[in-house]
Amino acid sequence: MKQCVVWILLCVHPALTAAEAFCGGRDGARVVLVESQGRLGQLPYQRKKIVLILSAMRHYAEQLREQGYIVDYLKVSEFQSGLGDYLRASQPDQVLTMAASEYRTRDLQHSLGAQLDLPVVVLPNTQFLTAHYHPYPDPIPGKRYVMENFYRAMRRYFQVLMEDDQPTGGEWNYDKHNRESLPKGLPLPELITFTPDVITQEVMGEVLVGVGTAEGFTLAVTHAQAQAALQEFITERLPAFGAYEDAMTQASRTLFHSLLSPYLNIGLLEPLPMIRAAEMAYREGKAPLNSVEGFIRQILGWREYIYWQYWLQMPGLQDANHWQADRVLPQFFWDSKTEMNCLQHVVKGLLETGYSHHIERLMIVCNFCLLAGISPQAVADWFLILYIDAYEWVVLPNVIGMGLNADGGQTATKPYIASANYINKMSNYCQNCYFDPKKRTGETACPYNFLYWNFLIEHEVKLRANPRLGPNILGLSRVSEAERQLIQGAAQVFLMKLAPRD
Repeated sequence: MKQCVVWILLCVHPALTAAEAFCGGRDGARVVLVESQGRLGQLPYQRKKIVLILSAMRHYAEQLREQGYIVDYLKVSEFQSGLGDYLRASQPDQVLTMAASEYRTRDLQHSLGAQLDLPVVVLPNTQFLTAHYHPYPDPIPGKRYVMENFYRAMRRYFQVLMEDDQPTGGEWNYDKHNRESLPKGLPLPELITFTPDVITQEVMGEVLVGVGTAEGFTLAVTHAQAQAALQEFITERLPAFGAYEDAMTQASRTLFHSLLSPYLNIGLLEPLPMIRAAEMAYREGKAPLNSVEGFIRQILGWREYIYWQYWLQMPGLQDANHWQADRVLPQFFWDSKTEMNCLQHVVKGLLETGYSHHIERLMIVCNFCLLAGISPQAVADWFLILYIDAYEWVVLPNVIGMGLNADGGQTATKPYIASANYINKMSNYCQNCYFDPKKRTGETACPYNFLYWNFLIEHEVKLRANPRLGPNILGLSRVSEAERQLIQGAAQVFLMKLAPRD
């Protein structure tokens, strides 16, 4: 009987089908999952992130055993050596694995066969829809590709929110309808939670190092639970998601957001069924078009585009630093002790839960780091550590590329920079803050203000070359030389006082 090893990750796995065909059924296929302490210890990750990954893996192993698969669950010190020892001992006829979503692991997969003198088959990664359709299979070197065009091509191919060859509702993008401030007194839904079972409780007791705490873990760890979370979002929060997609408030960390990305990124959910569920909600009159299109754009547009950009720009993306930023990450990014109320709220929530929604990531965290000249690599590592849905393929293009514009505009066509006016408009953070969002100089001036104007002054020549930043530079022309000096002085004093991590 032929024997093959299926080296798997979490998802409806293509290697399972291939293994059954190769082995003539499940009896000859052995599934191996590898729990590597070396990989888990690369950074001091948020403990809830580690609990999610390990509990989901162990639950998946049990699910596969119930389905009749032979499963070997390895707990090793180092991934490569542990897997290598296992394969040398078992000597399968063939090793089947899905292409990893990250650069170094995929490189390992392609070199493993030669290292062990075993046939290793690397199958396409099915956690992304670009495995089925690639809008730009042969990108032209040096050419910039825009997410909106990528998104439209994906919509057409998968026939999502389409009426023949035209977008449903007559417009491709309803982003302009997704920027409303949160009304006072609007009821905010509670997020669905799941009580930890014996397996999860065991994992929680094992995760003793890292940032934050494992206590209070209530995330989904199985496909069935993740499906329940998806259905709860579609029913309870999707209808209002679009209008308040960009809103921020101290009253809720999730508002109407889905918080499904942690499950999608480890394979407990798959992208196309999520997209179809949202589309059906619109077709059945249960959610408005701006909400449904906005949610679908995040998955079919931005997520797929980010993954594509990751592979287009690697390995150079990890070292990109277009603005030559080299400042270390301040201590308050690790303990939330700052008088800036917005950053205090976001960082405190991250330490507790490992989550903040995408506007807080972009316009609170990345905006500050770009304006303050924080090292892109330090910011990327911080995201990888703190966020429960963060992995290299999503962090590097999202943070180094879009958030910090450190890739020189390959991912996004302009730096996403803003003064306190944006934060004040889209949140209630400024109401209880020591700093005044309307002042750009003086003791109580909001740091976002003088840092914003200081950034424009420092990079005026480079910014003028970007046509999308015309209004920003026009505003700078109305700032007198005397005020410029005050702004630059305030920024210099503030940045000098930023304490590095203990």
